[in-house]
Amino acid sequence: MDFRLTARQEELKGSARGLTEFIMKYELDCEENNGLPPQAHAEIRDAVLDSGLQAVNMPAEWGGAGLTILEQAVVQEELGRLTGALWDMVWRPANALRFCTPEQRERYLVPVIRGRRRDCYAVTEPEAGSDPQNISTTATRTADGWVLNGEKWFVTVGDHADFMIVLAAAGEERAPTLFLVDKETPGIEMTRVPRFMHTFVYEHPEFTFTDVHVGDDAVLGGIGNGYDITRSWFTEERLMIAARTTGAAERALELARDWAVERRQFGSPIADFQLVQGMLADCAVDIAVNRAYTHQVAWEVDAGLSDRKTLHAKAAIAKLSASEAAGRVIDRCVQIFGGRGYDRSYPVERLYRELRVDRIWEGTSEIQRLIIAGELVKRGTGVLQIPSAG
Repeated sequence: MDFRLTARQEELKGSARGLTEFIMKYELDCEENNGLPPQAHAEIRDAVLDSGLQAVNMPAEWGGAGLTILEQAVVQEELGRLTGALWDMVWRPANALRFCTPEQRERYLVPVIRGRRRDCYAVTEPEAGSDPQNISTTATRTADGWVLNGEKWFVTVGDHADFMIVLAAAGEERAPTLFLVDKETPGIEMTRVPRFMHTFVYEHPEFTFTDVHVGDDAVLGGIGNGYDITRSWFTEERLMIAARTTGAAERALELARDWAVERRQFGSPIADFQLVQGMLADCAVDIAVNRAYTHQVAWEVDAGLSDRKTLHAKAAIAKLSASEAAGRVIDRCVQIFGGRGYDRSYPVERLYRELRVDRIWEGTSEIQRLIIAGELVKRGTGVLQIPSAG
């Protein structure tokens, strides 16, 4: 085994770190004003395009960066250091858009890749969260297309996006189907923008769909394939959450370590106190172990060394472990900072609020445990093995 980053991976890591440091100067503005003005969005968009890290999950022939899963994880680790979810301004189009027809690709995906449009994914509903198969939003057949009716919650980037990927039960068979819907289509209403405990650069609004008419050309990936397309996206996205939370935890530890070395109490740096040293050490363990495992699973995905179900379970392990470890790390770091750790002008405070959602979205920690346990019960402990090259 060779765990060293390749020259290419080192280059990507450096580019992502440079972009992260550029975007970092917008953090306090985002926190204090609950978002950023249009000029800041334009400046960051241009910086992303200059870095070549736009649409890292899309093929180069479509205009994306065309990175492997491991390369994407390396990039996401660096971006995860940003507070305010400013990492989301380095756009990664929804993987479902890979299923666009050529015509849909030109209308929707290519402009997203170029930073001219933005997508959002509308899946969750008031009564359908962890189980999207329980959706009540419907798509009814008409002579020239479909009519959508329903309600969607937690539509991340829904305030900024100009089109939506909507999961609905299509036809009498209630076949789970994805639809591409322009946000200005009549019948779509943004009914509420909840204020969450974190301050993110984008919001997570609620929408209603009342007799929203779309054509047959709005179907994404075929009738009945919506849930499978959405589920296939989870493996990759959960690995990216693992990478981002690891990067966030590392930034928090760096800040806490520097604070502990510089902060003096009772005549000594608090880094001399063994209880503080213990917290620093535990943080280092959580970060090192989760980075190694996330890289391992990303490498397995790229190499195609495991079957889809095994990789799905391994991604669940990575997301569960890294997100919960990051929560432990940031809790310790706030404690090391003491009263200043409770001040919103300090990154550790912002990370404390922001990392909590990573144990909820893209599948709660409880859902990850069910996925892992299901794999163990049905197929044994193979999920623990590292595949051989042979």
